[in-house]
This record gives sequence, structure tokens and C-alpha cells, in this order.
Amino acid sequence: MELFHAITPFLEILIIAIILNYLLSFFWNTKSMDLVLGLFAFLLIIAASSWFNLPVLHKIMVLVGNVAVIALLIIFQPELRVALSKLSLKSRRFREITEFDKFLDHLANSVYRMSEKRIGALVALENEDSLEEYAQKAVLLNADFSPELLETIFATNTPLHDGAVILRDRTLLAAAVILPLAEDSSQLAKSMGTRHRAGLGLSHMTDSLVIIVSEETGKVSIAREGIMTRGVKIDRFKGIIRSIFNPPPRMKLQTKFNFFDWLKT
Repeated sequence: MELFHAITPFLEILIIAIILNYLLSFFWNTKSMDLVLGLFAFLLIIAASSWFNLPVLHKIMVLVGNVAVIALLIIFQPELRVALSKLSLKSRRFREITEFDKFLDHLANSVYRMSEKRIGALVALENEDSLEEYAQKAVLLNADFSPELLETIFATNTPLHDGAVILRDRTLLAAAVILPLAEDSSQLAKSMGTRHRAGLGLSHMTDSLVIIVSEETGKVSIAREGIMTRGVKIDRFKGIIRSIFNPPPRMKLQTKFNFFDWLKT
């Protein structure tokens, strides 16, 4: 017990430091930071009035402080709600899985909008095998994925609509990518052209998943491990992609709560 009482002050300092670090990192570089600095100035004045024995000033500051606490709760209500939501015991990896589901919804909706409009598209989702060699010969984008950007790329009046797009995680790595054509086209129907042959060719050479939208029929096909699956509906589309990419190695759900990992979130 004596040892515990000896380290109690250090434990309190550590806890207070963690709380202050969290609050300051949350408000830093925001407009709310001015109010935080004002709060520190207010507390400094209260401490000075008590230190220099200024009873009238101290009484006024205490009364104002009682009202200020309620005012701060009202002013900072949106920020406090966000800050408290971040105290969830769910790890960063769990939230990344949620982000992957959002990405998958956006990708699926974008692909099937192009399908309805019969806009030809070819999208390669990079897996373990790197597609860097193909990206380097194309137009590098390194842009965050968005449905609007993907659909704009494949619009027929844009210079990048010919060729494929490479997706690495949730990043549009490159556009106008030339993919290798499949030598064996026995799986391809007569209505399938170069776009399908290129998607099948890449799936033969890498472990990537290739999405093909037919310009003639509007049907969505998926090429994977040298096998072409035609006429894929949106629910099956999501299921296939989720089974392969969700959760990726860095997005697996953490089974044990790690305090130090939580502090980094």
C-alpha cells in the first residue's frame, strides 16, 4: 500500500497528461482552439486571484466560472459529441472495415450506374501481386477513390476512357492502363471484345480481380484467376469482392483491446 500511495501522484499526472493531450490534439488548428486558450487564461486569472489574495476578483471569477461551464457545454456540444464518439472501444481496424464497406457500396453503385448507361469500363483491383509495372506505363493518378471520378474517367468524351483503371486499396492508382490480352479466348462470347479479353488476360497473370462493364450489353463481368464470370448482379458483385478483400490483412478485426493502439486513434 505504501508503494501505491508513493506512485499515486505520478499516476494522476499521467492520466491528466493523457486527457490534456487528447483534448488539445482534438481542438488544435480549429476555431475552437481560441476558446480553449481563453479557458486557460480564465483559469490562470482565478489561480492568480487566489495566490495574491484578491477576494473580490476571485469571487467574481468563481461566479462567472459557474455560468461559463454551462455555456461551454452548449458551445462545444458538436465537438464534445464527436470527441466522445471517438472514445469507443472499437479499434481503428474495426473502423477501417466499416470504411471498406462504404467504399464497396460506392464502387458497386458506380459500376452499376455505368452498366445502366452502357458505359464501357475496365477496373482492376490490385491484390497481393503488384500492378505497378502496368501503372507506370499509363497515366498515374494516385487519387482517393470517388464514384464521380471513376465515372468521369470512363465517360466516352474523356481522353482516359480507353484502357483500364487500377485500384489499390481505396486509391485510384492509374488510368488508361493497357492490360495484356488473353491468349485463350474460349471463355469469351462473340459479343465480348478487347475489354473482356484484357480483363481475362490480367487475371491469368496476376491474382487481381478485374471488373468489366460491357459497352454493348451493359452486363457486368468479373475475371478472377483466369475465370470469367458473366452477368454478375450487384449483390453477388459485393459478395465476391468482400470475400476476397474484406478484411484485408491490415483491416482484420482486433480481438483484444490494446490501450496503446487506442491512444493512437
